[in-house]
Amino acid sequence: MNHNTPLSPRPLHHLATGTGRRVLTHTQLRAHGVSAAEAGEQCRPGGPWQQLLPGVVLLHAGPPTSEERLHAVLLYAARERTVSVPVQPGRDEPPASPYGEAMITGLAALTLHGFTSAPPLPSQETFDVLVPRLRRLRSTGCARIVRAAALPVPEQVTGLPVAPVPRALADAVAGLKDAVVVRRLLTEAVRGGHCEPAAVVRELTAAKLLHRPHVVDAVDSLLAEGRALAESRLYRMVREYGLPDPCWNVDLRLPGGPHLGGLDAYWPEQAVAVELDTRAPRPGGRPEDDAEWVEQARKREHLERLGITVVYITPRKLRDAAEQQAAVVRTALMASADRDPAAYVVVLPR
Repeated sequence: MNHNTPLSPRPLHHLATGTGRRVLTHTQLRAHGVSAAEAGEQCRPGGPWQQLLPGVVLLHAGPPTSEERLHAVLLYAARERTVSVPVQPGRDEPPASPYGEAMITGLAALTLHGFTSAPPLPSQETFDVLVPRLRRLRSTGCARIVRAAALPVPEQVTGLPVAPVPRALADAVAGLKDAVVVRRLLTEAVRGGHCEPAAVVRELTAAKLLHRPHVVDAVDSLLAEGRALAESRLYRMVREYGLPDPCWNVDLRLPGGPHLGGLDAYWPEQAVAVELDTRAPRPGGRPEDDAEWVEQARKREHLERLGITVVYITPRKLRDAAEQQAAVVRTALMASADRDPAAYVVVLPR
């Protein structure tokens, strides 16, 4: 073979099958006997290959598919690590994945997670890719680099490492100014069962996005949606696990006295109450510094002094362990027979 002999891609046909086999880095090409000069020759205008991103080659001449672009972005972000870049905490050595620690995030990740309110992949000009903060990379072409001091554990979607929904939402919202789009994405995250509101709020807070008015408005809608969903799950838990019907959504008062607080469910004969804990904790904050937490603790203490048992249930436990939570409530109801009678309280609709 001389330099005038065109290089055929046939030697690459023996690569392992997979959706990304037609996208390779220069390093991978060298491992298959293709030098940098030969790869450059193939990527000339009119040639059989093309360079999608620096160091990343597409082994055909036509337009890349969305899947090929996703693989290209990940391979570009995972190119040879800089010696000075430490491995993420908790990892003894670089992961075996061909994409290293890189993962798709932002709108593309939401689309991969199945969000109908996220644009389809072919309409997205760039894909966000999450990498360690110290990686020496720049955004280019269809790759937009997003850095993080601590990376989440990626989820595998269609064979690709993808950021979990809360992190992907925060990265997507960071680049969006349309309040309607932001609200739709946050609402679908909860309504579609992708994650709990508290997880989203934690990520938005960590990303310092809650100072933006349109994000704050969207979070209010998110929390309202999350509470409505949690209430629906609570109704279903009572019905499906055969608990006696409670009084729903009530306020308690002492006769002629002060207001004791609102409850999501209350069994007057057993003096047992259930309250949904839908608070969104602040990252790094102590519960005792949270005014809402302090008020909730004060209410619980007051009710228990009156002989009323309060069971707090989080939306996540209702979603993932409804049977267990039903058992907790049933135990509290049965234990009421062994307790002293509770103080008389007035039960009003909320």
